[in-house]
Amino acid sequence: MKSPYIIDRLAVCSWSLQPKNPLDLAQKLEETGIRRVQLALEPLRASPKLWSETEKIFQEHGIAVVSGMVGCLGEDYATLDTIRLTGGLAPDATWKQNLKNFGACATLAKKLGLKLVTFHAGFLPPDESHPTFAKMLQRLEVVADLFMVQNILVGLETGQETAPELATLLHKLNHPNIGVNFDPANMILYDKGDPAQALHTLAPWVRQVHIKDARRTKIPGTWGQEMPVGSGDIDWRAFFSTFKHVVFNVNLAIEREYGGNRVADIRTARKVMERTFF
Repeated sequence: MKSPYIIDRLAVCSWSLQPKNPLDLAQKLEETGIRRVQLALEPLRASPKLWSETEKIFQEHGIAVVSGMVGCLGEDYATLDTIRLTGGLAPDATWKQNLKNFGACATLAKKLGLKLVTFHAGFLPPDESHPTFAKMLQRLEVVADLFMVQNILVGLETGQETAPELATLLHKLNHPNIGVNFDPANMILYDKGDPAQALHTLAPWVRQVHIKDARRTKIPGTWGQEMPVGSGDIDWRAFFSTFKHVVFNVNLAIEREYGGNRVADIRTARKVMERTFF
């Protein structure tokens, strides 16, 4: 029996569908069978003319935007080392422009009526003794305040640190506007622990979950491999057993970042979710 809860909560990450424009995105969403989307805001900011009809087209196609996503300049995901150096809010060279872009995206998110925007903060320092700990706390506070003015929560993507490390930082930060976008596959891709255990640790901050799957690396220090949902290392029954006990009323956004059959893979993910979450 399909759970009405899972149907109501499923969405698709827009960047997974590699849309050329809002109409292309709407048509691809229809192919997935899901009309709810987490919308990447950078295309709207960077190409306002191309994306100017987004709201109109979504309304015509019955598409709801459940949250937004903001990326950062200069991020290089080629290896774990390159993303550690270039990811999120950490690099000084891109901080000022990233902050400006975040401000523009906050305005867009407010116009769209969004209540949550997620992003990768970058690799967060493991403890207060780390030389960048104070800097990252200060930058996270600035970004959180930027969105709080617009009455929009922010969610930090998981995976680049262990769940206890992220929980320690969130406790220290103690900012009412900062939560977590929990991505179980990232815990595997970055080799940072068991997703179900991590979810339990971070449950008080979870504002959204990404539905994505992966296989853990066999070579320490290298990427794991993203897989279609249901064919990776995540035990979805165990994950949702934890989820249903510790997290309530959040959206589940299907994300697929690799492969040439994105629509088909998202449809598969939906079927796995419908079979598993009950």
